[in-house]
Amino acid sequence: MNISIREGTRFQVTTDSNADLPADYLKEHGVGVLYLGYTMSGITYGRDTSMPEKEFYAAMRAGELPTTSGINFDQAKEVFSALAEKGQDILHIAFSSALSSSYSAALAAAKEVGDEYPERKIIVIDSLCCSLGEGLLVHKLTKLRDDGLSAEEAAAWAEKNKLHICHNFTVDDLFHLHRGGRVSKTTAVLGTLINMKPVLHVDNEGKLTAVGKVRGRKNALKALVDNMEKQIGEYENPEVFISHGDCLEDAELVAEMVRERFGSKRFLINYVGPSIGAHSGPGTVALFFMGEKR
Repeated sequence: MNISIREGTRFQVTTDSNADLPADYLKEHGVGVLYLGYTMSGITYGRDTSMPEKEFYAAMRAGELPTTSGINFDQAKEVFSALAEKGQDILHIAFSSALSSSYSAALAAAKEVGDEYPERKIIVIDSLCCSLGEGLLVHKLTKLRDDGLSAEEAAAWAEKNKLHICHNFTVDDLFHLHRGGRVSKTTAVLGTLINMKPVLHVDNEGKLTAVGKVRGRKNALKALVDNMEKQIGEYENPEVFISHGDCLEDAELVAEMVRERFGSKRFLINYVGPSIGAHSGPGTVALFFMGEKR
């Protein structure tokens, strides 16, 4: 098992695959990953097997309906044990507990490994975030780690600031939200007929919540940035993260609007991974930044 370790730091950061961080980012920044699973066409994917995101979304567009599962206790224990055995403290950032059992599995594994290695600190944070919102929190914490903070100090920062990570997103097809129980069948059918696009966010409880609806795709993308203006407050955002369901041009358009309106210089743009994309569908665009309120 290959575990990313950042040499010369006081603790190791781990997260799960729903943080949607690119593989090269994880390697460069020394971030360990637990993998959520998904099943497509009778094949289960996870830590040991993967499907390229473009193929995944092409299959969804062709009518495939994937199912998903959270991380399991055994995988979490294996990763935490391997790091603890190497003398590493661990700060694990988990996918929102309101959307998955992954947090509780990681917490249970951390307790058991902590009992076996009492000299090690293993802290699990319920991020109350998803996709690159979770990834943005991981990114902030890797910087704190590299600046020399302890796991406890970084965890305290995470608990204080995680609700300042704002998530604004829209989907292109209401069917997948309906299938996941997020909107009613009537809403999905009528919305599709009149080209109505929902604008959603992740609330302070870590749940997906609708905050508005607009007609047409371009208006929905603009609404993401309009809402950012309402939420950002005094925060500066030199770095902004954007994820997408195989619609890179739309993600880049949102990045350009953010750049023009707020002067942000650096963007991390990546796919919405399959575990979340199975529920949001192709055409999802999600915008993540620091703000006064979600």
